[in-house]
Amino acid sequence: MIKSLIIQVKEDRRGKTCVLKNYLQKRKFKSALVIIALMLFNLCSEAQDLHFSQFFNSPLSVNPANTGFLPDHDYRLGANYRQQWANIPVPFKTFSVFGDAQAFRDRFESGWIGLGGLIMRDVAGSGNLTSTKIYGSAAYHQMLGSTGLLSAGFNLGWANKRVDVTKFTYDNQWNGKFFDVAAPTGETFSATNISYLDVQVGLNYSYFPTDDLYLHAGFSVQHVNAPKETFFNTTPDYDNKISRRYIGFVDAVIKLNDQVILSPGAYFTTQAKSMEFTLGIHANYNLSGDGTQQIIGGLYYRGGDAFIPMIGYQWKSLKLMFSFDATTSSLKNYNGVQGASEFAVIHEGFYNVDNGSLRQTQCPVPRF
Repeated sequence: MIKSLIIQVKEDRRGKTCVLKNYLQKRKFKSALVIIALMLFNLCSEAQDLHFSQFFNSPLSVNPANTGFLPDHDYRLGANYRQQWANIPVPFKTFSVFGDAQAFRDRFESGWIGLGGLIMRDVAGSGNLTSTKIYGSAAYHQMLGSTGLLSAGFNLGWANKRVDVTKFTYDNQWNGKFFDVAAPTGETFSATNISYLDVQVGLNYSYFPTDDLYLHAGFSVQHVNAPKETFFNTTPDYDNKISRRYIGFVDAVIKLNDQVILSPGAYFTTQAKSMEFTLGIHANYNLSGDGTQQIIGGLYYRGGDAFIPMIGYQWKSLKLMFSFDATTSSLKNYNGVQGASEFAVIHEGFYNVDNGSLRQTQCPVPRF
């Protein structure tokens, strides 16, 4: 039973199988059935890979063509943290750090190269199903006239997954009253630590007809090489390949006046038989008059899953944002509406102090 469940959720970004083991060990069998329902529902309603509700604050994980796309700065550093289902015994935690920069601006008359890197780590369940991914990315950005920009990029990475099977319990260890952990499991793992090569590609287009309007859209494909991922030697009728994931997004920056900038956006992703659609808007309000201090507020909605209110603060080139996934689906009966909490911090800067005043912007994004 447990082996078949692992196969079914093999690609799931959260490792729901491990949570099942935890509940089987600590709670009544009825509770385990509830968790199975949560697992299956989540597979139908959310993308299977790691993701963040603040997709616009995780640019390199959304599309490698975003690498080095920094209209007003030379480099960018960022970090994201997401904790999901905090009210269960073992919450799921996802971390990421990234950095990218413009390079060779003096080599191209109307374009540049972006170079960057991304590290993602996810830990889920009592079996500590751990996913670690390290990517290096590159992109080329080419101006199209004075109002357009075309970007193409790719990343190449190393992915690793491991699990502590000694913390698992199994259905055939259940004697009707409790689990006999000394009983044979009948399960055979060929490995508990696996690694593979992973490749993503992407394409973006930006349009900025005025200083007060900026439009941006992109499309990317993850797991282009369809790597294999399994803890077992063979799985009948299943090739163990990770399904390609397709991501599309569109967003805009609209300056209403010297006090308010609106940023609407939409994000869609599909992988295997699951999909996710998120859309909403956030706004920056100028607190200081010169734009050095801004407060950020917004609301997004993930279809069939959650409302996502968010709030943030920006001081000069440092931005902090917090969001909360308020579950709207039937899962709210089990998680108390507490879907996930998420933090993001991003810093954009210049290679030297003087560059901030001397740098010419080829594709302006509305600013205060």
